[in-house]
Amino acid sequence: MTASSLRLDHLVISARTLDEGTQYVTDTLGVAPTNGGAHPLMRTHNRLLNLWGGVYLEVIAVDPDAIASSSGAEARPRLFALDAPETHARLANGPYLSHWVARVDRPKHLQRWQAQYPQRIPPVVPLTRGALTWGLTVPDDGAFPSWEGVGDGLLPTLIQWDTPQHPSQMLPETELALKSLKGFHPQAETLKAQLDWLGAGHLIELHTQDAAAGVPVLTAEFDTPNGPRTLK
Repeated sequence: MTASSLRLDHLVISARTLDEGTQYVTDTLGVAPTNGGAHPLMRTHNRLLNLWGGVYLEVIAVDPDAIASSSGAEARPRLFALDAPETHARLANGPYLSHWVARVDRPKHLQRWQAQYPQRIPPVVPLTRGALTWGLTVPDDGAFPSWEGVGDGLLPTLIQWDTPQHPSQMLPETELALKSLKGFHPQAETLKAQLDWLGAGHLIELHTQDAAAGVPVLTAEFDTPNGPRTLK
């Protein structure tokens, strides 16, 4: 392992529209995501939901206003594989838990760490919204992070916040507590090796999935006022 242990920052629900994603989360967890905003560079927008312990949930979708105003020649691929045909095919069946993000705390510096290991860590993109500024690892093609050709949303994007206040501190309190994050993938051992190297192996429980079982899957189990609930 080359890194100190990382922390879970947030979970990602991908959706065709924010309304679809919000409805899925509300129906499952009993609380509606709110707040959020736009990411002009990525041509996406989001809504957020606070979870216990300094973690939050992000619902993300393509921003239709950004589509209308951006130039295709200048626009970079959207993050979290939102432009990928495979993502479009899955979203046709509804929103789903697509990804997760791990936090790199200072004094470790994410940009310097990435520069040391560019084969293992994607480029760091600086982002800002309102009073918040942060760096996020995003492959140039917008795909999910991968190691030895394996990723599928189960390896985390890395984030480092440059401002002292975390988004979870700005969101309304909820009674939602994440109990476990699980991943199912035919090449779970390859993923585990990279997770352990990152210092994130303790954040997710990996299981080997039969190659014929379909697409790799993430699941997040919660304690809620209405009992246990699962996003997948």
